[in-house]
Amino acid sequence: MSATARDLHVVLGSGPAGFTLAGELARRGFAVRLVDRSGSGPAPEGVSRLKGDVGTLEGARVAIKGAAVVYHCVNVAYHLQVDAMPGIQDAVLGAVEAEGARLVVLDTLYPYGETHGRVMTEDTPWNATGAKGRMRAALDEKYLAAHRAGRARVVLGRSADFVGPGVLNSTLGGAVFPGALTGGEVVGLGDIDLPHSYTDIRGVAAGLTALGENPEGDGRVWHLPTAPARTTREVFRMIEERIGRPLNITVKSEPRPFGPFDEVFMNSYAELFYQHTEPQVMDSTAIQDAFGVKPAPLETTLDDTIAWYRIFLASRG
Repeated sequence: MSATARDLHVVLGSGPAGFTLAGELARRGFAVRLVDRSGSGPAPEGVSRLKGDVGTLEGARVAIKGAAVVYHCVNVAYHLQVDAMPGIQDAVLGAVEAEGARLVVLDTLYPYGETHGRVMTEDTPWNATGAKGRMRAALDEKYLAAHRAGRARVVLGRSADFVGPGVLNSTLGGAVFPGALTGGEVVGLGDIDLPHSYTDIRGVAAGLTALGENPEGDGRVWHLPTAPARTTREVFRMIEERIGRPLNITVKSEPRPFGPFDEVFMNSYAELFYQHTEPQVMDSTAIQDAFGVKPAPLETTLDDTIAWYRIFLASRG
């Protein structure tokens, strides 16, 4: 049975993905609870906020109480992920099992590891060799095993690098748009002439919502709706066309601190730098064909992201 407007949908994590998802669910008419460690700050219209700690089973059960569908969008600082994410998984899985809720997990492309330029589909082997990729693959195996065992109903939605309104900590976010709009430095990583998939944060929300509404998709991985890949240089040229001047581009060929990414972050990110030295092309036709969720054209994404950053920068003086 599909979800109904009477159902409570609980979103864990209020970063750009969780916040945007909560707003999308509310617009669809669901009752929505947004949970994070602070429980404060703005919320999309029609969304209630709750302070909660999903690092323990008890905290996770309180956070999701009464939910029909739970969306796991919790993340932690890069250098803490390998240690922290398995415990969060155990708590969230235990809570949805106890409460009888379905679980929709926001996932990454990390389990695939290096693909040597091959297009990533849901059938791509999981060949990660770095600590974070292996950790994510282990989490995903455990999620799917729990589903097969009947412990919980689980579905995974994988995204490429985020872009869009509200997205700051992304290689196509705070490292690019502030510099583009102020004449400052715009940073590209690795080989910017390679194709690279970027997922609009609103496509993340729409895709996760589709998975939440359609339990027939449970028990597997889906790629969230993502526009066809372009080279990062092409993306930079599209930004130049929109702002009416050349970008001051600096290319970082190695993982070194820059912009919003400090040394601690970049040291932890180094194992994933292969994403910028080989093509990163994600295919999302499966979810588009199954549920009719289409990605926004990259042109629209850039228009809306630039407009958001203009307002954001103005608000910061």
